[in-house]
Amino acid sequence: MNETVQRYLTCLEDAYHEQGAGQEWEDFEGVVHGASEEDLEALRKLYPDIPESLIQLLEFADGTYWREYAGKKVAFYLLGSDLEEYPYYLLSAKQMADREDFSWLAEYIDRKYGDMVEIDGRIIDDSSKMCWLHFSDCMNNGGTSQLFIDFSPSEKGVKGQVVMYVHDPDELRVIAESFDEYLEMLIESGCDFINGDTVGEDRE
Repeated sequence: MNETVQRYLTCLEDAYHEQGAGQEWEDFEGVVHGASEEDLEALRKLYPDIPESLIQLLEFADGTYWREYAGKKVAFYLLGSDLEEYPYYLLSAKQMADREDFSWLAEYIDRKYGDMVEIDGRIIDDSSKMCWLHFSDCMNNGGTSQLFIDFSPSEKGVKGQVVMYVHDPDELRVIAESFDEYLEMLIESGCDFINGDTVGEDRE
């Protein structure tokens, strides 16, 4: 496991303990397992440029989005963004591989709404050329925000940049130039998306 991923998981574990939710972390760590090599290989075939740090995160936990482990369904906050109030789930390798249809984003990408919807200039303006990997949904089942790795940026962007979709008002913006930079952003924040409002509550 590379240093960034290891430091990120340590930061996350510390955040759970600092919020009095250490048992929640320990219960999660006790049941979770990594993705199968078969599922990881399928993901690599779809996305040859998938960052190794995301693969390693999936080797630690194969998804936390209502994912069943040993007969127990797990809904666990593993990620965040620059929206402090919204923690995020990690999708499983299989969920990532199955979510290739981004047609609902086409009108945004193609700038059909003009200035009504804020779209980062680092994002391509031709939906037919999109290559995005959807890896995370926010706490309300993705209704408010979703996270993507963008392998098809505009000339202003960087291949592998992390894009966040936010709803109401709708916008698409780049929040990091790479997945590793994204994890570093969360580490620098002290994983502050884990707080008294987001842990220890009933999310069923």
